[in-house]
Amino acid sequence: MIPRHELAGLVPHQGAMCLWDEVLEWDPGRIRLRATGHRDPAHPLRSGGMLRAVHLCEFGAQAMAVHGGLRARGAGGGVRPGVLVALRGVALHCARIDDLPGALEGEAELLLEGGSSQQYGFRIHHAGELLAEGRAAVMLAPTAAEPR
Repeated sequence: MIPRHELAGLVPHQGAMCLWDEVLEWDPGRIRLRATGHRDPAHPLRSGGMLRAVHLCEFGAQAMAVHGGLRARGAGGGVRPGVLVALRGVALHCARIDDLPGALEGEAELLLEGGSSQQYGFRIHHAGELLAEGRAAVMLAPTAAEPR
């Protein structure tokens, strides 16, 4: 298990915008994480007193970032910043998440990888029920060895 303070070094989001609390397990192809901050009345993504299901896409994107950071660290490299460029096949199975008791669990699976891009599938669950699923693509910043 990897705690929150280690996750902060793997994603650009800090403080309350680092949405995951811990990595439950991971391998080079997938990751599973847990979060509990969705019930916090001061959650930075809340609006109108609610945290809407559409924000689960950000949970999915951050799961991808954590996985990419863990893979880079495992290979002896640095974390490569990325930009989310596409969401596809997103299905939201609830309207809001701030009223859900207990933890959220997320998983992301690496589907495709090129030199400067990655595509993941993600799923977010609560108490065994699927809340959101989809695919996301990210463009990675070039490394020092790659042309800009």
